[in-house]
Amino acid sequence: MTKYLHTMIRVSDPEATIRFFELLGLRETKRMENEKGRFTLIFLAAPGDEGAQVELTHNWDQQGYGGGRNFGHLAYRVDNIYETCQRLMDAGVTINRPPRDGHMAFVRTPDNISIELLQDGTLDPAEPWASMPNTGEW
Repeated sequence: MTKYLHTMIRVSDPEATIRFFELLGLRETKRMENEKGRFTLIFLAAPGDEGAQVELTHNWDQQGYGGGRNFGHLAYRVDNIYETCQRLMDAGVTINRPPRDGHMAFVRTPDNISIELLQDGTLDPAEPWASMPNTGEW
């Protein structure tokens, strides 16, 4: 089973973006500050539809986004990240960020849209995934 989780967009002014989404009826559901990574994640959802979220990513040092880089990714939870990635690889899909941690992977659509795959929980590291390198930007 695959479950839609969220769509991520990068924002330069989180509070202005939150105000915009509040006008659409969304409310903040969760916020995480990462001092080491110098970013903030803010999750918004419509009341009663918390399963379909928008993730606002604010990179503290970013001076603006060009070339469409403000759109981040779609995220889906999968039952088994290793089986899902293997099925995609067998179909010719490049695994841009392999699930080395047993929890997260990134792939891209034919139109280069980034898709994050998240394991519900974490599986033990397994080959070939544990030693597989990233293949570019996710």
